Amino acid sequence: MTIHKEGRKFLIKTFLVLLAINIPMWCFFPAAVKTTSIISLVVFLFFLNFFRRPKRIISVDDPNLVIAPCDGRIVVIEPTMEDEVLGEKRIQVSIFMHAFNVHANWYPIAGTVTHYTHQDGRFMSAHLPKSSTENERSTVVIETESNTKILVRQIAGALAKRIVTYAQVGKKYQLNDEIGFIKFGSRMDLYLPLDSEILVNLKQKVVGNQTSIARLK
Repeated sequence: MTIHKEGRKFLIKTFLVLLAINIPMWCFFPAAVKTTSIISLVVFLFFLNFFRRPKRIISVDDPNLVIAPCDGRIVVIEPTMEDEVLGEKRIQVSIFMHAFNVHANWYPIAGTVTHYTHQDGRFMSAHLPKSSTENERSTVVIETESNTKILVRQIAGALAKRIVTYAQVGKKYQLNDEIGFIKFGSRMDLYLPLDSEILVNLKQKVVGNQTSIARLK
């Protein structure tokens, strides 16, 4: 277990802010030291837990297997018209991440990135269906070796204020490569071909870079 690179500066700043708050308390309000110290410790441990980066390595023999790109719970499995990029009907599989999930995001399948866009938007709750098209989001299209295109969308939530995406158009990525990171609660959508075999159920908990989501035909 390590600290994700996206959280290192944030954690240092948080530590310094908490230290700046507690030093005067120690000097001038000794009666309140215990309370402020406990609150500060809880706050710092929360952020430390949020930016954790577990070491997860997966090896699969089936190149058509789609792996969960993040931790969370399945909140959508349904045919949806993807108008924004693909312009065709797909099976949408959505994973909601709460604040205590690991927020690192992985590539769900090996392939070449053929499209990347980032769009500003709202910060509605990621549970809402409209969050897929109205919230701030990053969209990545991956083309597999069998020429199948998979769309992956990182979506900001009510608390998420920054989406980080590492994808570069034209570059080939493998399973175990990170696609990005979403800060403070969010969601990821997968848009798969209609003939995909879905291997998860609604409300099922999934583990990023571990759980099989679907199998492409």
